[in-house]
Amino acid sequence: MSDHEASGARGFAAFPARKGGRTRGQSLWAGRWIEALEDTWPEEEPLKKGRAFSRTGRIGPITVSPGRIAAEVHAGEAVHATTLTVTAWDDDDWDLLWERTADRPDATEALLAGDLPEDLLEAAEDARLGLLPGYGDLDADCDCDALDHPCPHATALGYQFSWLLDTDPWLLLLVRGRDTHEALDELKSVLMLRALTATDDDEDDEEEDEGDGGGEESEQEDRQPQEAYESNREAYARPATALPALPPLPEPLPSAAEPVTGIEADPLERLVADAAVRARELLAHIAGFGEMPPAPPLDEWHDTVRIAATHPDPRVPARLREACGRPDDLDRAAEAWRTGGKAGLEVLEQSWTPSEQETARARTALAAGWDDELPPLDVDGNHWTLTGRGLQLRQGRDARWYPYRDRSGTWWPAGPPDTDPAVALSELLALRQEA
Repeated sequence: MSDHEASGARGFAAFPARKGGRTRGQSLWAGRWIEALEDTWPEEEPLKKGRAFSRTGRIGPITVSPGRIAAEVHAGEAVHATTLTVTAWDDDDWDLLWERTADRPDATEALLAGDLPEDLLEAAEDARLGLLPGYGDLDADCDCDALDHPCPHATALGYQFSWLLDTDPWLLLLVRGRDTHEALDELKSVLMLRALTATDDDEDDEEEDEGDGGGEESEQEDRQPQEAYESNREAYARPATALPALPPLPEPLPSAAEPVTGIEADPLERLVADAAVRARELLAHIAGFGEMPPAPPLDEWHDTVRIAATHPDPRVPARLREACGRPDDLDRAAEAWRTGGKAGLEVLEQSWTPSEQETARARTALAAGWDDELPPLDVDGNHWTLTGRGLQLRQGRDARWYPYRDRSGTWWPAGPPDTDPAVALSELLALRQEA
């Protein structure tokens, strides 16, 4: 696996058909993407066909991952696999970008606040990197066998990617190899290291200043090591005395099936890593990186669920299931954590009643984002159940909608949440069709 594949892919629901209107994204970053796209592929006829096709609603859900933007395109009865590829950066490229970004306080402040500043383009140029694709950096592949290259399907996908940038410009970093959290963590590490090394450098400068003003006292201090060496030359010249023989080695300890301490080594490694991450977050907060303090430590149940959901060793959930006191709940809770972290677990375990205004806004969003007749829904607090289908949406207090599926009379998390209830509902129905 290459370095850039460590970042995960993100999926986005298909755009519905559009009648007229602009085909280019309207935000700053969307406009920059379109400029780069049209400069790379300057022939107007393929671009014109792509703009027209982008409005048809025939492009399926879009997947954005490091170095790749992909979708299935429906052309009559045929379905084509269409992909845009962009060069993903390696770790050295990212390190150099964050070093150049750290030289720009305004850009750094904007990134830490969650914005993608235009100054990042200049930081990338200083690092001899192109954040936006250029000639030879952007390519298209489609199995439609069209004579044009790129084909209308590929250029249409490029225009629709600009629509995604209208709502999430950080996708530009994802196609280069870093998701939002990875990018910010790496930038914070560079800033923290600079803060620590700057302190050391300041102390060294102070010591040099004091040394420059010492005069005769400094010369006297310089003579002291030489005088000490001269006075001890005889001691250094004495022949070395033979060391006594080493004592025999002790007998090996008898092997035991269980560790002497009663604690396996692999959980300790995980706890040490968690403690290091926590210490890093606290140090970053103390150094002034980030406006919010780190989240408080998890209670025993939440931390048990987190470890069961994230530990790569399959033996760990089995151990936790035996020791947590809630063996029947742990697997479902771990699945909820994987979909949404602590917020996802709270959605599983806690019901609440949104305000009438929130419920009305949700119904409006569902009606506006649904092309056909909206399926019947039973609403009970924050639970929206599709009548007779074994599917459910749960509204979280974090304003996201979590999909659930009925398994033998028990509701299980069925996938990642979405801020748009219409998108979450369409993906939930698609999941049922696949099953």
